[in-house]
Amino acid sequence: MADNKRRGEDAGDDRLDDEVVDEVADDDATSADEPVSRGGTATRSRARAESADSRPTTRSETSRVGVFGRIARFFREVVAELRKVIWPTRKELLTYTAVVVTFVAVMLTIVGLLDLGFAKVVLFVFGNSD
Repeated sequence: MADNKRRGEDAGDDRLDDEVVDEVADDDATSADEPVSRGGTATRSRARAESADSRPTTRSETSRVGVFGRIARFFREVVAELRKVIWPTRKELLTYTAVVVTFVAVMLTIVGLLDLGFAKVVLFVFGNSD
C-alpha cells in the first residue's frame, strides 16, 4: 500500500513538472523576437534524429580501407577544410603582419632591457671577476 501511495504522489509531481515545462515553452514562444544563441537548446526530435544518424562504426568497416585509401581520405578532408577558411585580403595580411612584427619588436626590446638590467645587478652584487 505504501508503494501505491508513493506512486500516486509521484504521478502528482509529474503533472507539476509538465506544467513547469509548459510555462517555459510559453516563455520561449513569446521571446521569438530575441536572437537565439549559437549553442541553442536540444529538443527531443533533434536528439532522436542525431542519434539515428550517428550509428557507431564497427571495426570491420574501418579496417577495410587500406593505407592509401586513408591517406587519400585525409587529403580530401584537408582540402575540404581549407575551402572553408576565410582567407585575408592583401591589405589585411599586410596589416596583420605589421602588427605582429611590431609586437615582437616591442617584446624583444623589453626582454633585452630586462636581461641587461638583471645582468648588471648580478655583476654588481657578486662582483666583476674580469
